[in-house]
Amino acid sequence: MLISRRLPESVMADAKARFDVTCRDTTEPMDHGECVAALRAYDLILPTLGDAFTAEAFAEVPEPRAKLLANFGVGYNHIDVAAARAAGVEVSNTPGAVTDATADIAMTLILMATRRAGEGERLVRQGAWDGWHPVQMLGMHFSGKTVCVIGMGRIGQAIAKRCHFGFGCRIIYVNRSEKTTDFPAEQLPMEAALAQADVVVLATPGGSETRHLIGAPQLAAMQEHAILVNISRGDVIDEAALIKALQEAQIAGAGLDVYEQEPHVPEALRAMENVTLLPHLGTAALEVREDMGRMALDNVIAVAEGRAAPNAV
Repeated sequence: MLISRRLPESVMADAKARFDVTCRDTTEPMDHGECVAALRAYDLILPTLGDAFTAEAFAEVPEPRAKLLANFGVGYNHIDVAAARAAGVEVSNTPGAVTDATADIAMTLILMATRRAGEGERLVRQGAWDGWHPVQMLGMHFSGKTVCVIGMGRIGQAIAKRCHFGFGCRIIYVNRSEKTTDFPAEQLPMEAALAQADVVVLATPGGSETRHLIGAPQLAAMQEHAILVNISRGDVIDEAALIKALQEAQIAGAGLDVYEQEPHVPEALRAMENVTLLPHLGTAALEVREDMGRMALDNVIAVAEGRAAPNAV
């Protein structure tokens, strides 16, 4: 079994107790050549974000030794699932384990961006704060605002619940299908939803269907005081269009945990005071990563024992 990048120690110990484990000694994603070699050499592979199991990789290994790609994470747009299936390789992910942690990071970004917390912290650290006064660093009061969630799956609903029950927000959403929720939420077409929202949160899956879902036309539809938050995948936003919209004050700010060419973050974004930037912290809590690892291992164990992966995609 191959683990593409080192996981928490408890997960590594569990894996080694059940399997002959090889773990790469780098934190960099697997490139094309490594993925091709892994498909030939291992029965079971536990990859994660960015590992390039593309159609081209499977084309070079039409009859792979590998039987499973047990992805560590809910997003799997770095894996060509159709090509994997065609080659007889099952693909699984870790959906439930990441929901609350990712929703919590969305709330962190919402509150930081609306209340200018990053900008304020930098002011204090630089020794530039000259004391409180009535009109200093006025941000958006988030309670009671209209929040548009784009992508109303598990994570989107968890974000919406926090906004509604915790902050009394009105929830509108954009989704391919209508959702039944235990809180008031109105489904709207994209342009209508963007035009009404004070805060827009992206919680869609990644992949070709959602690439540049938010571009110049969508940004132009938003209100000038609105904040855009992304905890999904970086390429869901056309980053160049976002930079232009922020520079021209079409929208008030943004909170980002993911980036189009991750880990590269454009200098233009880094220079803006009205943008909160996090280094892909969505699931970065030990107990969450342990839960993800155990869920991935459950998928590996099932396939090794001749059963279907419980979280097949």
